[in-house]
Amino acid sequence: MKYFVTGATGFVGGVLAKKLREAGHEVNASVRSPEKAKDLQALGVKLFKGDVTDKESMREAMTGVDGVYHVAGWYKVGTKDKSGGVQVNINGTRNVLELMQELKIPKGVYTSTLAINSDTKGVLADETYHFTGEHLSEYDRTKAEAHKLADEFIAKGLPLVIVQPGLIYGPDDTSSVRASLLSLLKGQLPMLPRQTAMSWAHVDDIVHGHILAMEKGKVGESYVICGEKYELFEAFKLAAQTAGVRAPMAAAPGMMKTMSVLVKPFDALMPESYTSEGLRVIAGVTYIGDNSKAKRELGYDPRPVSVGWVETVKHEMKLQGK
Repeated sequence: MKYFVTGATGFVGGVLAKKLREAGHEVNASVRSPEKAKDLQALGVKLFKGDVTDKESMREAMTGVDGVYHVAGWYKVGTKDKSGGVQVNINGTRNVLELMQELKIPKGVYTSTLAINSDTKGVLADETYHFTGEHLSEYDRTKAEAHKLADEFIAKGLPLVIVQPGLIYGPDDTSSVRASLLSLLKGQLPMLPRQTAMSWAHVDDIVHGHILAMEKGKVGESYVICGEKYELFEAFKLAAQTAGVRAPMAAAPGMMKTMSVLVKPFDALMPESYTSEGLRVIAGVTYIGDNSKAKRELGYDPRPVSVGWVETVKHEMKLQGK
């Protein structure tokens, strides 16, 4: 098969491109800088200079493919410049889906997220969960808007499947999860809040969920492809035990909520993780989901945190020479 992948230079997109090539598929990818994507080229990925924010730049790369994986996204929390949320998550998604429609692509998989629901307040959200209220971050808000867009295109007949990962970890992670892990290994992660929980899945399992969605997913359906629910504090306590370093102290969620309000006037001066938004998204919240449908209909089977996270911690220890 021949596939077009957006976000191929990113964490999930890069692993997806690699797995597709290993399976013998042709892969086209739009990248902002082909010179900086030599690793993809080495895998046999055909590179095209382009970007999701420029619709026409993707036309040649998408023409004649059997399927599209739209993985690219703006994922930043606590950052001062939030313009990428609208430009990439909303407008970029519209560009990709419009091109899919114009070029009559047989099938597409769009990467949404559990974060469209923000804090589920302990509820394991499935595909029917309906969020009401104010989103905790600009990432959450813009991904929710993009998800609505995808639903609108599906209603107009676009052959699209939506997947919703939760927290994604693994080697070469580019998110704040790895940054926190590095801080832990250096003894610089003093505390984490209790009750804060995410649905953790290894990047290889998330990518497998994407491939299953393309191969077996029903057009028009959404599939939650998250992993198991696990508290943030407990995950880093497990990481500390694995690495033989001091575990962070447990902080009361209420303290984080109070801090998020107090630091708001100083957001422009604070590191991203300590801005009001950065604190708000870990203050006793739950970004959790129910992957029963993906297990049942796709055969999705993510590894437990006790296996994948421990492997990831050991991998990072080797990289750091520990």
